[in-house]
Amino acid sequence: MPARDYIRYSDDIEVLPAGEDEAIAGIIAAMTHESRKVAAREGHTVRASHAKASAFLKGELRVLDGLAPELRQGLFAEPRTFPVAVRMAQGPGEHLPDSVSTHRGLAFKVLDAAGPKIDGHAEDTQDFVLATGPVFPNPDAAAFLRAMKGIEATAGGRETLKGVVSNAARQLDKVVLAVKGDHSPLLDFFGHTPRHPLTDTYYSQAALRYGDYVAKICLVPVSPGQDALGDGPMDTSGRPDAFRDATVAYFGEAGAEFELRVQLCTDLASMPVEDASVRWPEDESPYQAVARLVLPRQDALGEARRAFMTERMSFRPAHSLAAHRPLGSLMRARLKTYPALAAHRRNQNGAEAAEPTSLDQIPD
Repeated sequence: MPARDYIRYSDDIEVLPAGEDEAIAGIIAAMTHESRKVAAREGHTVRASHAKASAFLKGELRVLDGLAPELRQGLFAEPRTFPVAVRMAQGPGEHLPDSVSTHRGLAFKVLDAAGPKIDGHAEDTQDFVLATGPVFPNPDAAAFLRAMKGIEATAGGRETLKGVVSNAARQLDKVVLAVKGDHSPLLDFFGHTPRHPLTDTYYSQAALRYGDYVAKICLVPVSPGQDALGDGPMDTSGRPDAFRDATVAYFGEAGAEFELRVQLCTDLASMPVEDASVRWPEDESPYQAVARLVLPRQDALGEARRAFMTERMSFRPAHSLAAHRPLGSLMRARLKTYPALAAHRRNQNGAEAAEPTSLDQIPD
């Protein structure tokens, strides 16, 4: 598709609705309250989302050579290799047995990411925070606040009930898939298929600036070793840490690779920036490869690394180059919510924040 057919980024591409600041403040309050309830049960303040990690990894992001001009943007303007730190985790903001299989995430921090930053970010880092599912269940901050109040009411509740909800959502989603040919974002959020974490595709879900353009991104597993794992469900019965155990065991024997792909916006009506619940049609604009995330064989859960990346590091959309500024209501909520919740967690745990500038600063 010629570059002229892609929507050009401009500062007025976002439309801020009335009451959004109040909604974001409500999200922060609700998630902080949830975090306190979980801390009372677990005896430690954990992340308000993606609390239970499957792996902490070091690797490289290799930008591909020969990209089309519209893909050579921002971080991806030149073929080069960046050091990266990666966290893979389950979605909930509490430690649940893996029989409660919900959405999961993969966040990665790109180091040596020079260039103008968004307000409030100074270091040469670029974070991408991805999750399973091509869209988010809620369109914007106000809708997420309404959903958050329901989630908050169950925080710290019985694991058995959460397992029942997860399984029921998974079974109902199978019906939706059979009838409609696609997953329900809401049902998948609460009842994601318990497959191996290294076989999932991870998405930005919401939009971001892509240099002169607007895009969503995803990571797709591409190594033969990951392909050999298959995409069927894992047996998590009697295995509360099944996903973590499987991921750590895999990296003890082999490396993994994901292809980073970009979907450029071509039509703001069918590919809206302000509604994160709309799936951008791939027949209008397919995902295109721009880089490889290469993760070598390693100890994926060493104690020193786990402690450093859990207690001191953070992955957040606010760690961003101006060229990849997060866009839309959901992202604006994340820009404010992530720092507030991270500060709460560190204050409660007495931990000092760390934003590494070299992989050598992250323990092996």
